Amino acid sequence: MSFSSTVKDELCRLENMSECCIMSELAAVIWLNGAAGASAGGCNIRITTENAAFARWVYSTIRKYCGISPEVTIRKSKKLKKHVSYMLFITASAGSGKLLEITGLEFAAGDGADQPELELAQKDRFDRQCCRKSFLRGAFLAGGSISDPEKTYHLELTSRTPAQAEELRQLIDSFGLHARIIVRKGSYVTYLKEGENIVDFLNIIGAHKALMELENVRIMKGMRNNINRIVNCETANLEKTVNASVRQVENIKYIEEHIGFDKLPANLREIAELRLEYSDANLTELGQLLTPPLGKSGVNHRLRKLDRIAEDHRAKSNPG
Repeated sequence: MSFSSTVKDELCRLENMSECCIMSELAAVIWLNGAAGASAGGCNIRITTENAAFARWVYSTIRKYCGISPEVTIRKSKKLKKHVSYMLFITASAGSGKLLEITGLEFAAGDGADQPELELAQKDRFDRQCCRKSFLRGAFLAGGSISDPEKTYHLELTSRTPAQAEELRQLIDSFGLHARIIVRKGSYVTYLKEGENIVDFLNIIGAHKALMELENVRIMKGMRNNINRIVNCETANLEKTVNASVRQVENIKYIEEHIGFDKLPANLREIAELRLEYSDANLTELGQLLTPPLGKSGVNHRLRKLDRIAEDHRAKSNPG
């Protein structure tokens, strides 16, 4: 099951909601998902989904609160046997007009007289925060999707018209989030990115189990990223230390063969002999082996002097 389906299944099982919130949720579902078609006695409404839990919720809610029993059709794809879609159909004679009146929706002329669009007639539902949350919950059930948080953070609500997309954007922004709109394949998509924004949206619509699952994924991904950064940093430091040690040993051997340790000051001769004997030791460990002990910066200063002696001698020996 996809993460989107998990979220929708949870939302369809929420309980103890007030009737005004349920009507706001149902209004969003019909507004976004309800395809309208003209008929002799008015208009028909068709709601289509591939989520069985969502189809059951729409059917039971319309029947319980509106006294209307939608016709239900189940279709299976011939190519993909597991692909099932559910269509709920409310005709004018069955009470589509009553349904619109109860949910605060109305028909408006679309691109053609026989293709009316649904519009929000009761904007006062957005005056109550609980109903605004419920409306967004219905919008997600009707046309929402969320990516697998293991892969990326992306949540979107799909709508048919730019007016619907803008209405959703403003509604989301009223909760302090910053949604954006894009056009994709003839549809208008209101979307959120960033894990924190999506967590806040899930909290708003009441998907608390999904929220916790997403937060757990975010924590694990954060820990993995921190561990990778630490490992990469340690690896880089170790590589830098090894390269420096190899260079120091090569320069000291060059000095021993071409100049001689007896030509070096006592302090440089001592550190040179220790570096050859303990080539794997770090600067702090080398300093502890000196008499008297010397700090890391002091050891580094002496080794840098040995590097310069070797480089200067090479330059004089090979002037060209």
